[in-house]
Amino acid sequence: YDGPFSVDLTRLEVVTAERETTAALIRGIAARFRELGYRIGGFNACLTSAVLPGSGLSSSAAVEVLIGTIFNVLFNDGTIPPETIAAIGQYAENHHFGKPCGLMDQMACAVGGIVHIDFKDPQQPLVEKVDFDFAAQQYRLLVVNTGGSHADLTADYAAIPAEMKAVARALGTAVCRDIMPEDLLMNMAVLREQVGDRALLRALHFLGDNERVTAQVTALKAGDFSGFLQLVRESGNSSFKWLQNIYSGNDGHEQGVALALALSEQYIATVGQGACRVHGGGFAGTIQVYLPERAVPEYVKQIEAVFGPESAMVLNIRPLGAVHISDI
Repeated sequence: YDGPFSVDLTRLEVVTAERETTAALIRGIAARFRELGYRIGGFNACLTSAVLPGSGLSSSAAVEVLIGTIFNVLFNDGTIPPETIAAIGQYAENHHFGKPCGLMDQMACAVGGIVHIDFKDPQQPLVEKVDFDFAAQQYRLLVVNTGGSHADLTADYAAIPAEMKAVARALGTAVCRDIMPEDLLMNMAVLREQVGDRALLRALHFLGDNERVTAQVTALKAGDFSGFLQLVRESGNSSFKWLQNIYSGNDGHEQGVALALALSEQYIATVGQGACRVHGGGFAGTIQVYLPERAVPEYVKQIEAVFGPESAMVLNIRPLGAVHISDI
């Protein structure tokens, strides 16, 4: 936005002309607050952000959780739990903004820190905070912006859950979580004809990554950081080969994420420590990189020579999510 804008909260239905705008998110959040019996009201706000839009850094989720927290603090005495704020943000993005996102980004923004989320019940996800300090390991987490945008990749992104659910339906369940790995393997030949090879690869990735997440949490709780990094590498490799969310099949010319991963893996090999993987929804945007502190300056120098100044961001994971500062 080039200047101030306003949203009329007396009109809470979906406005088609607002699709993929911040106004749609605000209206959608207000609508869901009202539907759930919470109070809403008007406010003036000035927002500033260092989150790159369309880069896989949860820019939409950050805005959604911020707006939800404002409604929560100003009009509901801050009584709405962060998990509910996250779900309201997802609703607004799905129904008003027009993007078929999941709930993970919103939950991370709302709760803060490192979180382990179980989505068995999407309406009541189980959220566990995991205490771990990367700095204590003399490691830093970086995000590299490869310059691509998620803005025109909604169809690629939406195809992933659609194909996984097609596999689940073919095996008589609603979601891949309920698939038994042995059933998938036993029926592979028939499923190839029914849903196609890519859908099967994505289902295999899903089943494997669920196991890796549990193992990652166990590793962090045990202080096994090298084991955690190995699982990061395995998950990233599976994303590239099986999930196939590194670049769009519609545009083989632009493969910024793949290039960043290649350069990062080569650098990590010279250092002998570290890990990297795609970040966010994939296809474009950003990658995660875990490096020893001593190796960060040279990596930033090399990667920014390719992707431009300030494309490498050294991050800190703060323990709090969206919060009213006076309540800290």
